[in-house]
Amino acid sequence: MITYYGYTDGSGEYYIVIDAERCNSCEDCIKVCPQQALQMEDMFIDLEDKPVAAVTEEHRKKIRYTCSPCKPEDGNVPCVSACKLEAIKCIWKPK
Repeated sequence: MITYYGYTDGSGEYYIVIDAERCNSCEDCIKVCPQQALQMEDMFIDLEDKPVAAVTEEHRKKIRYTCSPCKPEDGNVPCVSACKLEAIKCIWKPK
């Protein structure tokens, strides 16, 4: 299961993409998020509940502001860099 958290508007697209099947629940991404926008959340995968990284409900509604300091202009998105299994990706396509 792949989940997209983000937005598309006149400035472009920005998404944090989490692949629940790759996530091993290590919480490394949560520890490095400067905005504390990530948490572990149970998802039903392969007929069982599995804790995976997810954007908190509070930050889903304002992800444009929450994640703006981490836009990949410099190629360094903390949560993406922390994930050794590449379960988190960042899509950023400015206009």
